[in-house]
Amino acid sequence: MGEGRSKRLFIWQNGQIVPLEKATVNVLTPAVLFGANVFEGLAAYWNSKEEELYCFRFADHFKRLFESLKIMRMAVPYTIEDFFSFTSEAIKANKFREDIHLLQVVYVDDIAGLFRQKKFGMYIAAQPHMHLFDTTKGIHCCTSTWTRISDGSSPPRVKSGPNYQNSRLASLEADAKGFDWAVILTNRGKVSEAPGACLFMVRKGQVVTPPVTSDILESVTRATLIELFSKERRMPVAEREIDRTELYVAEEVFLCGSGAEVTPVVSLDRINIGDGKIGPATKRIQKLYFDVVRGNHKGYSEWRVPVYKS
Repeated sequence: MGEGRSKRLFIWQNGQIVPLEKATVNVLTPAVLFGANVFEGLAAYWNSKEEELYCFRFADHFKRLFESLKIMRMAVPYTIEDFFSFTSEAIKANKFREDIHLLQVVYVDDIAGLFRQKKFGMYIAAQPHMHLFDTTKGIHCCTSTWTRISDGSSPPRVKSGPNYQNSRLASLEADAKGFDWAVILTNRGKVSEAPGACLFMVRKGQVVTPPVTSDILESVTRATLIELFSKERRMPVAEREIDRTELYVAEEVFLCGSGAEVTPVVSLDRINIGDGKIGPATKRIQKLYFDVVRGNHKGYSEWRVPVYKS
């Protein structure tokens, strides 16, 4: 448990801070029965030297939440400023002094509201960051036999619970086959993303990532790395379609996301990526990313909002 933090978790739900066990939803709501929700996954990083917790690019996450709400014809009577306030309440109620991950969920809270939605609820759950992978080690992936959802069926740019069933199928398959994670292809056979994470490769010295039209979630972390590569490493990122076999012959491959952070991939389908070790470009962008989010790099201060000194 984090230093100075209560062991009891508190949740912000519909305007109140309540203990986790009292943050409940009716079991007959469409949110429970059908996953009728949209959400954001956000991260905040503890800087022990400054004794500050920095919320990373929360405004961009909130904007993406509004986009998901718009596409799903949902609405909440809140502004981005309200979201900052509610999130701060949830964090401070738990007295976090460690890296944390937050879920901000808007759900259909009307028992008869799946097709004629009338009432919405919202909660913000903050908890210690699980750090999906040990980012100091490379992971081994397989190409999933499951195809990525598409804009014409269940739009991937909407961050919603039901969309993650596609990722869950792919990750369960990878686990059953003895791999750490999966790479999912589009229905055109092009690389899309990994479960809950976007993908980058370095090929012939060029950093490449699939475009937003390759059925990816429009990741805030992906946008962060594109900017950091361009401004700090002088390595412009090409956004183009990627073939599966290009990953086999790439020098480096890595995943990114609020949960995955910057995770190196050292093999795909039991074929080594490069020499099977973490590559130099991945190491450099990984270190830079963690320096930026934690506030050790003093640039990009507009991306970090302090919790306790704000």
